[in-house]
Amino acid sequence: MFDLSKKRWQWLSILFLALVWGSSFILMKKGLLAFSFVQVAAIRILVGFIVLIPLMLKHYKIVTRKNIWSIVLVGYAGIFFPAFLFTLAQTNISSSLAGMLNSASPLFALLVGIFFYNSKPLKAQTAGIIIGFIGALTLILNGNFSSIGSINVYALFIVLATFGYGINANEVKFKLTGISGIKITVLSFLFVGPVAGIVLTFTNLNTAYQSEHFYHSLLAVVTLSVFGSVISLFVYNSLIQHTSALFATSVTYVIPIFAILWGLFDGETVSLIQFAGMAIVLLGVYMVNVSRNKQII
Repeated sequence: MFDLSKKRWQWLSILFLALVWGSSFILMKKGLLAFSFVQVAAIRILVGFIVLIPLMLKHYKIVTRKNIWSIVLVGYAGIFFPAFLFTLAQTNISSSLAGMLNSASPLFALLVGIFFYNSKPLKAQTAGIIIGFIGALTLILNGNFSSIGSINVYALFIVLATFGYGINANEVKFKLTGISGIKITVLSFLFVGPVAGIVLTFTNLNTAYQSEHFYHSLLAVVTLSVFGSVISLFVYNSLIQHTSALFATSVTYVIPIFAILWGLFDGETVSLIQFAGMAIVLLGVYMVNVSRNKQII
């Protein structure tokens, strides 16, 4: 039974999300072979909207004057703008760097919660976020911290997207507690899907259709939508409600681990410092998932 109130399912959810989202960046890259960054993002959102229409027809009455703005905020901060910002960034940076920069999400979840939602994280949680971020940087840079300053300026678009994720996580945790994670996802797509469709109509799809990569790129974007957006957001929003905004966003610390494991599977080597980085990441994530009888964000 899939029960997110139990810690083993929480940890399995983190691993599932890290695997899915760790693969989403390469899918974006494949999508960009035929489509523009605007088309990749718009199709990704529109496909999710279409897939979820049956559930929208079932749950749309949940939207009220009291919760509508929170649902809209979650939709645009957590789905719409990040979709465009990530694909824009990947027109000029690698998919691996994009995935690794995503590790800023827990830091923004912490800061947004403190400054805008009056949250009071435990000292162990704050320490865990910092430790996890250090571990993620160790994995990203392979111990060469002097290379931070050479990161492409397009990386700033991903930083902006992770700020949106921080808003999304706190809004779900503090403002939408009475709605399940699945329903939040469904209703969020209700507000962003039609806008994505309108955006798509103003692009030139004929150019994409004439590309030799069209069908492969389309398959990549559809896969990205179904697994990287719809299913993963079901799990992610539910995880936030059963744990904390910090623990759920800390999945982005685990993504670089999966990137390295995929590399191992493909015959690459892993350095000792990267193994150390993995251990530091896991320690940080563990510290964030603190005792249930204390207030957490």
